[in-house]
Amino acid sequence: MMKPIKITLYRWAGSWGPFKVNIPCGECTLTKDILQDTFNTELAGIPIELEVKDWLSHWWEPLKLKTWHAPIIIVEDKVISEGEALNRGVLVQAVIAQVAKQDDIKGNVVFGKATCPFCIKAKAALDEAGVEYVYHDVVKDSAALYRMIPEVKAIIGEKTPVTVPQIWLDGKYVGGFDELTKIMNTDVKAGGDHE
Repeated sequence: MMKPIKITLYRWAGSWGPFKVNIPCGECTLTKDILQDTFNTELAGIPIELEVKDWLSHWWEPLKLKTWHAPIIIVEDKVISEGEALNRGVLVQAVIAQVAKQDDIKGNVVFGKATCPFCIKAKAALDEAGVEYVYHDVVKDSAALYRMIPEVKAIIGEKTPVTVPQIWLDGKYVGGFDELTKIMNTDVKAGGDHE
C-alpha cells in the first residue's frame, strides 16, 4: 500500500504577536479549490494528505525552504508554487513524481496516444496474442503522461526524447513497438505465449 503524498498549503491568514489577518486571500482560496478539484479528477485514487496552515501563524516553516509569499504549495519537502494561484499541471507532475518514487509499474501497461500508428499496432499485437493490458492515453490523461516520462527517462536517460508507445510486460520495461515485436517473435519461436 502506498503511503499518502503529503501536500501543505500555506495561506495568507492567521496571527503572530499583535498582527492578525482578517481578510482572506483570494488566490489562497482559489488555490485550495484547485487542489481539491485536482485531487478529485487528475489525481483521483492517489492517497493524498493535505494540510492547510495559516502563513502568519507558521511563517518560519516555509522560510526554512527559502519561500515566504503565500499561497505556498509544498509537495513532500519541495516547494512547487509560491505567490500565485496554483497551476494544476505543476501539482499533478509533482505528485506523480512522488508516486513514481514509491510505486513501480506493475503488470502489462501501454502508454500511448490515439493518433500514434505504432501505438495502434502495439495494442493490436497484444490483443492478437491474447495479452491483457492497461492502456493510458498520455494526451488525454496528464497523470499518465507525468508517470510515463520519469519512468522512461530513468531507463533511457534524461537527454533522450520520450516517444510513444512505451510498454511494460509483467512489470518489466519493454520499450516501444519495435522492442515489443522482437520479444513477441522470440517468444513465439521459443514456443511460449503471453496468456
